[in-house]
Amino acid sequence: MATIGKQADHLGLSASQARDRLAEQGPNELPRPTRRTPLRIAAEVLKEPMFAMLLAAGLIYLLLGDGTEALVLLGFAGLSILITIVQEARTERTLEALRDLSAPRALVIRDGETVRIPGREVVHGDMLVLEAGDRVAADALLIEARELEADESLLTGEAVPVRKRAAQAGDPDRAEPGGDDTPYLFSGAVITHGGGIARVSATGLRSRIGQIGRFLETLETEVPHLQKETARMVSLCAVGGVTIALLVVLLDGWLRGDWMAAFLAGIATAMSLLPEEFPVVLTIFLAMGAWRIAQVGVLTRRASAIEALGAATVLCTDKTGTLTQNRMTVTELWLPTGDMAVPGDGSPGPEFHALIETAALASAPVPVDPMEVAFHNIVKDVRLPARKGWQLTHTNGLRPDLLAMSNVWQTELMGEGLTVAAKGAPEAIARLCRLDGEAHRALDRAVRAMAARGIRVLGVATATIAPDDRDKGHEAHDFSLLGLIGLSDPLRAGVPEAIAQCGSAGIRVVMITGDYPATAQAIAAQAGIASGEVMTGDQVGALSDADLAARVKDVTVFARTMPEQKLRIVSALKAAGEVVAMTGDGVNDAPALKAAHIGIAMGKRGTDVAREASAIVLVEDDFGAIVVAIRLGRRIYDNIRKAIGFIFAVHVPIAGLALSPLLLGLPLVLGPIQIALLEMIIDPVCALVFEAEREESRIMHRPPRSPAERLFSAALVVPSILYGGIALALLIGLHIATTYWGLAPDRVRAVLFFALVASIMALALVNRSFSTSLTRALWRNNASLRYVAAAVLTACGLILTVEPLRRILHFAQPEPADFPFLILLPVLLLLLCEGVKGLQKNIRS
Repeated sequence: MATIGKQADHLGLSASQARDRLAEQGPNELPRPTRRTPLRIAAEVLKEPMFAMLLAAGLIYLLLGDGTEALVLLGFAGLSILITIVQEARTERTLEALRDLSAPRALVIRDGETVRIPGREVVHGDMLVLEAGDRVAADALLIEARELEADESLLTGEAVPVRKRAAQAGDPDRAEPGGDDTPYLFSGAVITHGGGIARVSATGLRSRIGQIGRFLETLETEVPHLQKETARMVSLCAVGGVTIALLVVLLDGWLRGDWMAAFLAGIATAMSLLPEEFPVVLTIFLAMGAWRIAQVGVLTRRASAIEALGAATVLCTDKTGTLTQNRMTVTELWLPTGDMAVPGDGSPGPEFHALIETAALASAPVPVDPMEVAFHNIVKDVRLPARKGWQLTHTNGLRPDLLAMSNVWQTELMGEGLTVAAKGAPEAIARLCRLDGEAHRALDRAVRAMAARGIRVLGVATATIAPDDRDKGHEAHDFSLLGLIGLSDPLRAGVPEAIAQCGSAGIRVVMITGDYPATAQAIAAQAGIASGEVMTGDQVGALSDADLAARVKDVTVFARTMPEQKLRIVSALKAAGEVVAMTGDGVNDAPALKAAHIGIAMGKRGTDVAREASAIVLVEDDFGAIVVAIRLGRRIYDNIRKAIGFIFAVHVPIAGLALSPLLLGLPLVLGPIQIALLEMIIDPVCALVFEAEREESRIMHRPPRSPAERLFSAALVVPSILYGGIALALLIGLHIATTYWGLAPDRVRAVLFFALVASIMALALVNRSFSTSLTRALWRNNASLRYVAAAVLTACGLILTVEPLRRILHFAQPEPADFPFLILLPVLLLLLCEGVKGLQKNIRS
C-alpha cells in the first residue's frame, strides 16, 4: 500500500465509514437473476397449455382404464419435457460460462492510503484512483484528471473513447454518457488514457447501469404467438369433442338401448376427436428446433422465439459490436502530396512508412486506447523495423483548446536532436504545422472526404528539437505535416451477405446506433442496408408516440440514440404492426432487447444484462447466424403447419369410422383399443416425419407471414378436412361393400383397420410439401419417413401373423382377396388429393 498523504487533500473515507455505508446502501452490484435449475425449468414447461392438454388427456384415459393410451400420452409428455429440460439447462450452463466470473476490483483511498478492494465493496463517497486500463467500478465525479479518456461503449455502444476533465464550479448535476469534456464517469467504463481521482456518486441500482436494470424489470415479455394459438385450439377442441361425444352416447343409447355400449362408443368418439398430437407437435418441434439451431452457435432461452423469428418483418441492429467488430482499424492513409493508400488492399508503399511509424510513436508504448492499438497493429502488419535504443522522455497531453498530443523521443545517438511525434484532430495538427493557403485547403478536402465515408480522421506530424526545448509545449516546436490516418470499425465478415438475404426474405434491416449520422450512414451503405430516411435521437425525442409510429416505416438509420430512445423506436415499430427482432450487445441495448418480439444478444462481446434480456444468444457473435435462425424458424413453422394439416386430415376418417356405423346402421369398426393403436402410428409420424421435413423451395425469397395469421387458419384446415373427407368416403364405401358382400364383422374390421393405416400413410405423403408435386414428394429425401414406414409395416405384419394380437384387436385373418383393396385405396386417395391440390393452385393463380 502506498500512502497518499496530503495529495490534493483527498484522504477518502475511513474504514468504519465504508463499513457503515456498505451495510446501509448494500453492495455495489446488480441483482443477478437466479439460475434456472432443471426442476424450475420443468415447472415452467408444465405451465404451458400444450403440456397441460397432453397430461390431462393421458390422466383421463388412465382414469377410464385405458392404460395403453394413457402410457403413450404420458410417455410423449415425459419425452417432450425431458428434451426441453436438457436443451434449456444446456443453454443456462452455456450462458453461465459466458459470464465474466472474475470479480472486478477497484483501487480506493481509505484512511489516506490506497487499498485495492472488490468492486462490490465500493460505497458512495469513496475516492477511486484510476489509471489507464482500469474499469470504473461505480458512477463517479472526477476531482482530478490527467489527460483522462474513457471508453463508455458499454452504455453508448460506441468504441471511440471520450475525453474527461476535472469537475468545475457550475457543472450540471448530471450528464449523459458519451460526451467529451465532462467530469462524469460511469460504472463499467474503461479508462483508455491518462488517470485521475474520482468521488463515487452512485453504486449498484442507483448507478446508470443499475437504472437500466431496474427499468428492465418493468417490461413484460409478450406471450408467444404459438402459445396463444394453442390455448385457443385447446378450448375449441375440448368443447367440440365433449359435445359430440355426449351426442353419440345419447344417440346410440336411445337407438340401440345398450347404454354401456353407448358409453364405450362415446369414449371412442372422444378419443378419435381429441387431437392430442397438437401439443406433441408444438413442443417437440420447438425443442428439436432449439437443438438444431444450437448446432450453428445459436442458443435459445425461449424456444418459441425460433418460430417467431420466421415471422420477423423488421430486424433492428446495433452498429458497434454487432455489424462491426468493435475494434478500430486503420483503413485509409493520406499524404500531403495527395497520394492515398488503403491498407486492406495490400501493404502500403515505403512513402507511407514515416506516417505509420510516427502515428505509433505519438501513442502510448503499451496502448489501451483502441485507436492507438490500431496504430501499433499496422506497424506490425507493415513490418517496420523497431527503433532500438529510443526512449520516451516527455509527453504533451491533450488540452480542451488544442486536441493534439505528442511524445518526445530520445535516440541512442546523443548528438542528434530529439524527435517529437504528434497526432490529433486534423485542425489541431494543421495549427501546429502552421498550414495556410492551398496546403490547408487540401487537408480540409481530404478530411471531409474521409468523414463522408464514416471514417474517423487523425492528423500526424513530426518535429526535431534540441534537447533544451524538450519541456516546452508542443506549440513551440516546428512541426511538419506527414499526413492523415483514417480509422474505422470494420464490418464483421459475412454481414453484407446476411443483410442481402434478409432483404430477399422481405425483412427490413434498421440500424439503431449511438454514433454520428454520417458514420452510421456510411456503415449502413457498406453493409447493404437499404437507403432511407435518417433520424437522430433528438428527433425521436421530439415526436409523440403516434407520430413516431407513423415515421418509423421510412427510417433505416437511427443515429445518436440513447437507451430509452432505442426502446421507443422498437415500441413504435411494434405499434406500426411490425414483428420486431432486435440485436445488440451492450447494457444500452437491454431494454430494447427485452421489449422486442425477439431479442438477440451477442454471446462473446455481449454483456450479462443484454444476454439476460434476450430470447436468443449468438455464441460466436456471428451476425450471419441470425439468417440461419430465420431460415430455421420459417422451416419449423412450415413443418408445424404440415403436421397440423395432417392431424386434421387423419382425424376425419378416424372420427368418421367411429360415428358412421351409428348413423348407417353398420357394425362398429373402431373401439378405444383400435383408436389407441392408430394414435401410436399418428404420433411418431407427426413428431418424427414432419419435424425432419426439408425446407420449402425459395423459403428465403418470400415475405414474412402476417403477424395476424392464424396457425389454425381456414386455408390450412379446410383443405386438410377435404383430404380427410376423401379418405373417409373411400373407407365408408369399402365398409358398405364388405358388409354387403357378407364378410364377417371381424374380417371387415381388419380390412378397414389396415386400409385406414394405409390411408394415414398416404395422407402423410399428401401433407409433406406445400410447393412440390406428389411425384417429387414421394422421392423427397426424409430418412425419418423411411424408418417410420418400415416400423408401421413391421407392426402390421406382427398383427397379421400373431394370433393373440388379432384376438385382442378383434381381427380375423384377412383373405388374399382383401389385399388389393389395401393397395388400391391409398393409391386412389393419393391421386384424388393430388387433383384437389392442382385445382387449388389453379384457383389461386
